Amino acid sequence: MAQWTSAVGAAQLARLLNSQQERPSGPGTRRPPAYRALADGVRLLVLEGRVPVAARLPAERELALSLSVSRTTVAAAYEALRTEGFLESRRGAGSWTAVPAGNPLPARGLEPLPPEALGSVIDLGTAALPAPEPWLTRAVRGALEELPPYAHTHGDYPAGLPALRALLADRYTARGIPTMPEQIMVTTGAMGAIDAICHLFAGRGERIAVESPSYANILQLMREAGVRLVPVAMAEDLAGWDLDRWRQVLREAAPRLAYVVADFHNPTGALADEDQRRRLVDAARAAGTVLVVDETMSELHLDADVEMPRRMCGFDPAGSTVITVGSASKAFWAGMRIGWVRAAPDVIRSLVAARAYADLGTPVLEQLGVNWLMSTGGWEQAVAVRRAQARENRDALVAALRRELPDWEFSVPRGGLTLWVRTGGLSGSRLAEAGERVGVRVPSGPRFGVDGAFEGYVRLPFTVGGAVADEAAVRLAAAAHLVRTGASGGGAEAPRTFVA
Repeated sequence: MAQWTSAVGAAQLARLLNSQQERPSGPGTRRPPAYRALADGVRLLVLEGRVPVAARLPAERELALSLSVSRTTVAAAYEALRTEGFLESRRGAGSWTAVPAGNPLPARGLEPLPPEALGSVIDLGTAALPAPEPWLTRAVRGALEELPPYAHTHGDYPAGLPALRALLADRYTARGIPTMPEQIMVTTGAMGAIDAICHLFAGRGERIAVESPSYANILQLMREAGVRLVPVAMAEDLAGWDLDRWRQVLREAAPRLAYVVADFHNPTGALADEDQRRRLVDAARAAGTVLVVDETMSELHLDADVEMPRRMCGFDPAGSTVITVGSASKAFWAGMRIGWVRAAPDVIRSLVAARAYADLGTPVLEQLGVNWLMSTGGWEQAVAVRRAQARENRDALVAALRRELPDWEFSVPRGGLTLWVRTGGLSGSRLAEAGERVGVRVPSGPRFGVDGAFEGYVRLPFTVGGAVADEAAVRLAAAAHLVRTGASGGGAEAPRTFVA
């Protein structure tokens, strides 16, 4: 019986390998043999999670043709991977990826570090801050006071607690977007909302247009749903969207859905202006594409002079084009797994009906906590604390990076939680690997792209400040040094990028 659970084609593996950038070469730098570079490239893809564990690799001859190298080179690379524990083979079953005993499985998304590891590793992998106290404690106490009447019911509210649905609808209405409670469904975080929307609108093989780059966990969610991702490049220098590209993709690819983050985009931090929002809604309506708008960062404007554009659903009064997703997880606390969907009533009814076969509903106690915050003014005060913390962290991280890594390039966003950094020609994947060795965890650019894009980037969230931000930059500089000198690999020879 075969031990592999998926397969990677020769052309796909070649694209992933060729996306890895060559590290800068200095005088006297020794270039490793081609087989060693190929083995290191595959190993790095496995460690990054971009090639799954237990994925069948192409036959030696097929990969050699795709890479324009000799079959001997591929055979030697496969043998090196077997020796190191990253490949297993059996006659008649082929070869499939593995990880050596004692190595953690690579993460497909951006899971936070376990709490016990936080003392030795600076975690820049997850864009999430500690809870803004005392507001979390007050919200929990308020929720417990409101719980008794609900405890006498079955506790099953597939669309969400009526009180919270009404409160969320009122908040949209107060922003000039008339909304009824029937247009709101409360979900288990924004991820739960988008998962439900994808299952309702986009079956396997359907196209979904996504910003390029985009939020890594959403991209992975969509991949696992079996959809076809159509990337649309962002404009340069935090300028939002390139509308000419969007119109072309919507017209030619006719995607069923498009997923966008208009407010302090994750990972770039870009803020789409009002004209871009209006034009994208018009283009989507003309193409018959449903826009899924992620507003989880919308309240995290960090500079006092930022003027927030109108919400995108405000340009869709009929409610036929835009579905809005919000969440308490970024603006308040990631441990508060409450999200919501705003859409036309018939879409909400369909989502609620489909939920019977998914998670049934969202925890009542957490809904009561968010309801307490939003009904007492605690939400606004807690978000103000969150903004101040993120602003302070952003400024500290920016200063530390400019001091320790002056050749790294980035534009400072006016809000959100993330910095999108060009790494001076270094491989983001190799920086992530080297970072693990020096005690800083950072996600590489390709996690946020499609088919190996953005190898020359990393994403840095505003999750640490002060002396910790300074130390994070020092460790990133140490990781960059390891990559530049070819000392970032785990074997005796320095890992090198494979270029066919």
